[in-house]
Amino acid sequence: MPRDTAAPAPLSALRGLLPFLRPYRARVALAFVLLCLGSAAILVVPLAFRDLIDAGFGGFAAGGDAVRGAADGGGLFGAQGLDGRFVALFGLAVFWAAAVAARYYMVSWIGERVTADLRSAVYARVLRQSPQFFETLQTGEVLSRLTGDTTLVQAVVGSSVSMGLRSLFQFAGGMVMLAVTSAQLFGLIFALMVVLALPIVLIGRRVRALSRESQDRIADASALAGEILNAMPTVQACIQEDREAARFAARSETGFQAAVRRTRVRALLTALIITAVMGTIIFVLWIGARQVQAGTLSMGELGAFLIYAALVAGGVGTLAEVWGDVMRASGATGRLLELLHAEPAIRDPGTALPPAASAEAGIELEHVVFRYPARSGVRALDDVSLHIAPGERVAMVGPSGAGKTTLFQLLLRFYEASDGRIRIGGRDIRELPLRSLRAGIAIVPQDPVIFSASALDNIRYARPDAGDEDVIAAARAAAADEFIARLPEGYATFLGERGTRLSGGQRQRIAIARAILKGSPILLLDEATSALDAESEILVQQGLAAAMEGRTTLIIAHRLATVQKVDRIVVMDAGRIVETGTPADLRRQGGLYARLAALQLEA
Repeated sequence: MPRDTAAPAPLSALRGLLPFLRPYRARVALAFVLLCLGSAAILVVPLAFRDLIDAGFGGFAAGGDAVRGAADGGGLFGAQGLDGRFVALFGLAVFWAAAVAARYYMVSWIGERVTADLRSAVYARVLRQSPQFFETLQTGEVLSRLTGDTTLVQAVVGSSVSMGLRSLFQFAGGMVMLAVTSAQLFGLIFALMVVLALPIVLIGRRVRALSRESQDRIADASALAGEILNAMPTVQACIQEDREAARFAARSETGFQAAVRRTRVRALLTALIITAVMGTIIFVLWIGARQVQAGTLSMGELGAFLIYAALVAGGVGTLAEVWGDVMRASGATGRLLELLHAEPAIRDPGTALPPAASAEAGIELEHVVFRYPARSGVRALDDVSLHIAPGERVAMVGPSGAGKTTLFQLLLRFYEASDGRIRIGGRDIRELPLRSLRAGIAIVPQDPVIFSASALDNIRYARPDAGDEDVIAAARAAAADEFIARLPEGYATFLGERGTRLSGGQRQRIAIARAILKGSPILLLDEATSALDAESEILVQQGLAAAMEGRTTLIIAHRLATVQKVDRIVVMDAGRIVETGTPADLRRQGGLYARLAALQLEA
């Protein structure tokens, strides 16, 4: 999937989070109400201070004149005495603290919940992508998006948005109260802020673009780390630890430089905002101080104006910080939405059909042509036609790159044939639901996958509802029971990540047991015994013979000695079927199979 280098507009990208917020509308509404209550409480505080100053210290105003109405029983707290006013002010502070704490809890819960839902939705979407999807997007980058990008989204949804709204309310409410307190001073502040808005907006756009670039560089480093950590034996065997450490350090340095550029511009934006706002407020307060001296403004009103100005300045400063977070989260959200909205290359028809029964599990290929998306100019399969009867055992042989494994991938619909048709049980596999198609096929890959789980769970992976007795029976059929029984905890032994505690042959026998347990009518064996020693191979061949009984079986084999008892051998070369027949017939024909047999069997 090509990376989109253009940064989406913040609101358009973050709008993609709305479906994840919708199920929690009630909690969002409650958080908004708490936000309004907390904002209202903080906006009342300057009025309370105004009354306290004018009622308690009004005699120090110009001419000893107490403020109009405050000293004689008016104002916010009515006719209370000085002590009562302080008690009321403390009660207001307690109410504000309770509203802020409740809002913090509610918003943090929403942020964590939405992030978990988003991460799960993106992961589930990625699991439905075909292998073609990962030809252009490394798994390390996917992991970076699932971890680093979702953390940025959580920070915005669970904290920054709430802080931003609170600061916005604080800013807007403060501006209104500034206008109420002194229209003349407010006019000066508003005019100066309008002049300063343009450079702030332009720098904010630059921050957004740099934030996206920084996240992309972090993802590049994560992708490289994931690739190398999965290939550690090869790296160490080739003595390339220093080289790989240097490559990762170089990518980390690139990410660091991108982050520094983003931080530099964001710091400039913050400094510009704070300097502009504070300079404006100081200038306006200077004008206000002169009005107090002239007797046209009371000390209480100037004090309230000062507090409101501080609230406005604080609100703007926080909004600047939050805006930077929103810019970063915008890029992160866009990257996550790319994964969430990625359409699988393989379309699932979705109709509920059962998998083909063993008696119907014939396979037909009609003039199948296939090109890998990354190599569209080369035919991996070129006009392949083949009919395999139900229950027939067919071996696919030929040199590497002949198209044998590609054929398996098309049968499982990991890729779509470029031309031609593939039928199973007489039904076009494009018309079969993917779950039904793949439920009817068991595969033993050449490089078996072992999960970080017990031996029991690894074998049971293809059929989670299987009982322990069925699992053990499959292990015995695959000649895996004897080595599993010797493990420290038997079938409950944890096998390590990617089966690091097992040998290659043991991993392959686990995979064979898994395929036997699945019990599908079609069995695909891709070099299923390639990692086994001679003794284990004889035992596994016996188990496979039982597993193949009554099943349509396709076997990829490079060692011709392992496929001498099949019903038919199909010889492939350069994406084409060049020969077909029994082993004896093919040797008499003197073609490619005969040459391979002469190299292997006669030697």
